[in-house]
Amino acid sequence: MALFNPTAIAAPSSSAAIGTPTTVASAITSNILLATNAARKGSTIYNSSTSRLYISLGSVATAAAFTVLLEAGGYYEVPFWFTGNIHGIWTTANGNALVTELT
Repeated sequence: MALFNPTAIAAPSSSAAIGTPTTVASAITSNILLATNAARKGSTIYNSSTSRLYISLGSVATAAAFTVLLEAGGYYEVPFWFTGNIHGIWTTANGNALVTELT
């Protein structure tokens, strides 16, 4: 009986060494939560506002066009290796987003 050995898949060997936390004030217009960074390996967003936060990866966020919706107290891990702009817009301006960039 023949044995099958699938081709090995190489995973990135580097890991994140630095986590840089920032606070972004809520706004009712789309703003950049995290600017493009080619060295980014990951990022997290925590909505510390009492309002909904609409997040968009790469383009302006609106209530009709977004990547993910964070309710008050919600947490999101951005897909690893996404290095583009991350935009956010709240339904009302009260509170912040706590954003950590991993590099």
